[in-house]
Amino acid sequence: MAVPDKPSLDGLEAKWSARWDADGTYRFDRSKDRGEIYSIDTPPPTVSGSLHMGSVFGYAQTDSIARYRRMRGDEVFYPMGWDDNGLATERRVQNYYGVRCDPSLPYDPSFEPPRQGEDAKAKEPEVPISRPNFVALCERLTQIDEQAFEDLWRRLALSVDWSLTYTTIGEVAQRASQRAFLHNVARGEAYQAEAPTLWDVDDRTAVAQAELEDKERDGAMHRVRFHGVDGGSDIEIETTRPELIPACVALVAHPDDERFRPRFGSEVASPLFGVRVPVVAHTLADPEKGSGIAMICTFGDVTDVIWWRELQLPMRSVMGRDGRLVAGPPDWEATDPLAEERYNQLAGKTVNQARERVVELLRATGDLIGEPTPIKHPVKFYERGKRPLEIVTTRQWYIRNGARDGALRDALLERGRQLQWHPSHARSRYESWVEGLNTDWLISRQRFFGVPFPVWYRVGEGSEIDYQEPLFASEEHLPVDPSSQAPDGFREEQRGQPGGFIGDPDVLDTWATSSLTPQIADRWEDDPDLFARLFPTDLRPQGGEIIRTWLFATLLRSHLEHDSLPWRDTMINGWVLDPDRKKMSKSKGNVVTPITYFEQFGSDAVRYWALSGRPGVDTAFDEGQMKVGRKLSIKILNASKFVLGVAGDTPGTGADVTAPLDRALLAGLADLVEEATRAFDGYDYARALERTERFFWSFCDDYVELVKQRSYSAETESGTGSATAALQLTLDALLRLFAPHLPFVTEEVWSWWQEGSVHRASWPDVPALRAAAADGASLVYVVAAETLSEVRKAKTTAQVSLRTDVERVVVHDTPERLEALRGAVDDVREATRAQSVELEEAETFSVDVVLAASDAA
Repeated sequence: MAVPDKPSLDGLEAKWSARWDADGTYRFDRSKDRGEIYSIDTPPPTVSGSLHMGSVFGYAQTDSIARYRRMRGDEVFYPMGWDDNGLATERRVQNYYGVRCDPSLPYDPSFEPPRQGEDAKAKEPEVPISRPNFVALCERLTQIDEQAFEDLWRRLALSVDWSLTYTTIGEVAQRASQRAFLHNVARGEAYQAEAPTLWDVDDRTAVAQAELEDKERDGAMHRVRFHGVDGGSDIEIETTRPELIPACVALVAHPDDERFRPRFGSEVASPLFGVRVPVVAHTLADPEKGSGIAMICTFGDVTDVIWWRELQLPMRSVMGRDGRLVAGPPDWEATDPLAEERYNQLAGKTVNQARERVVELLRATGDLIGEPTPIKHPVKFYERGKRPLEIVTTRQWYIRNGARDGALRDALLERGRQLQWHPSHARSRYESWVEGLNTDWLISRQRFFGVPFPVWYRVGEGSEIDYQEPLFASEEHLPVDPSSQAPDGFREEQRGQPGGFIGDPDVLDTWATSSLTPQIADRWEDDPDLFARLFPTDLRPQGGEIIRTWLFATLLRSHLEHDSLPWRDTMINGWVLDPDRKKMSKSKGNVVTPITYFEQFGSDAVRYWALSGRPGVDTAFDEGQMKVGRKLSIKILNASKFVLGVAGDTPGTGADVTAPLDRALLAGLADLVEEATRAFDGYDYARALERTERFFWSFCDDYVELVKQRSYSAETESGTGSATAALQLTLDALLRLFAPHLPFVTEEVWSWWQEGSVHRASWPDVPALRAAAADGASLVYVVAAETLSEVRKAKTTAQVSLRTDVERVVVHDTPERLEALRGAVDDVREATRAQSVELEEAETFSVDVVLAASDAA
């Protein structure tokens, strides 16, 4: 036994992290059969800066489950992945190195960035570089960030097998992503279409429905006159986007609106341009909004897209991919002689600039009715974007997701019902999302650092591109990069030439790769034997805000590819809230990083705070909880030192426990293990921690005090061996119960007197504890502890030392509880320093305390 003289938490993280790594404590044994394995689809954190306490919160909770399952005898497959492709990484690279990608530039093999560091954004303009150079910088920085992330996760004691780490831009991920896409195409689930697309004008890429965020913005309502033609009267509409008047294709009102029913089928002329547009009817038009009739433009918002598609209206797009109005006017028949001149005054302007000019022109022609009225209204943004989204017509790849297929939607809803949700109410978010889908999943992005589409297109003899019959890569050649590899049957020198080919320039949306994390981590198709042992995965832990993206997309891909759920259970963690009860997030600028708290309180204390948060419940960031966690960790050290000091390092056995109080303790301990087991099986790590902690403090404050004298007695005295055996058995079980929550301090104490790692030890055995308790009833311990507590209160009230002698203790209680207490009367008398303990029947529990005469005086 090697119990230190002065146990300390200092240095435990570094000591045990290194030991676990050297010993392979958490290494996965792939020889186990599927029934012996518990596999986790770990969220791959986005590598775009630093991790914060919100990240620590969810990952600590997952780790407690992994550690529990390992102690229950499962072989735990617990990998870590890095989500390192996509816009988040590109933006970080731009800011860090002060560069931007320009695909038209040639590769420079000797290029080095002009600067590096977090403050690069505040300096001179970004330097344009080629796509290969930009991708190389992405790879360079993500490697740096990934190492920093790994160091932090090790500090948090995540029990992952680091040899299983993957990246979403790595070869394995690229091959799985491209293979799944090809399968989707072959089954008719993926398709390409040219259609109106939500577009981020800053990042110059399409955005999917799941990535939208409504933000309240200041705006203005403009009342504008459209001119009657063919004898019809003028019609006034209200719009927040007068700059899109040149893109107007119709006016629309509700079919039951009596004000406009006579006008349906007629035409009006647009102000400034004199373009004749029809007046049409549609049920989505709101009679209570504005003037009751709206302008349909291609495109001002998503409702315009619906109207355009369902009413089969023409296309007059004026918005460019750069967020400026395009150079030439749309294909129209303008009757106003100044139409082209007026449009040219708008061409090349930003949305706000064009709006200002249109308002000036409308005011000059008298077509602006009154002045614009300030309003606040929701505007759609890309969730990480800085400017409102526009809608432009682009060619994109989609995967069918049930938005336009009732049978698929119903199947996905049924999959959601088959999945075990923790907490159960989180399923409603999933169902609301599926039922509210209105577009198929747009999976292509016009970006640079991502998984390429394994697709090429023929170039005709007239240099036209044939999008109708794409050339797809063969699976045996995956992964491929169409920007640097030629398709089968072509040579590289034919790239871009008549009769040759071009590669698809787009990359897969990062969710289209992340939606395959079970397949990537489990080595789908690359290692069929391993995949069969791991898939479907047992657990998907994640945040509630990405149910609509990550969870739904992963479930969709598994349903389409494997006709099964990707996992059996999903555990949804809550948010971390700042002192103002707002969600902590990088975008809000209210996050705190964990290193300071690791250093101030210790990693186990930080985990204690995280694991005190209930599953799916938002939890406040609370240093006070961390202080409590540190106090608990220190108490585990000191209490363990005491127990081992009096009980020795030779473990007792259940047969040695003979005293009623000791058996009662073990009976209560067995109850605790059963409760903690039920909690963990239900993914309620917080309840397991709370119950274990409560028992531990009672053990320290009550049981240890009750048996202290007996445990110190000579071995020949009755009950000494029983007390020391009970102390050892309880300490052994408590260390195992605390191990999923407080891995460092429990491993430290375990090493003082046990072989191996506590994290590879088995979960406490309830039948063994029941056997050791014999027929002992936990009520003996409960009543004895309550009596001890009442005597302490009496001494405190009398303002005397707890070591004060007591002349007499009289316990009033029910016959059943008094009978239980009889088995521990001697221990109560010793612990309270009483000359006598008397028992008297009563309907309710109370304790009379008579202090010794000299002390009472």
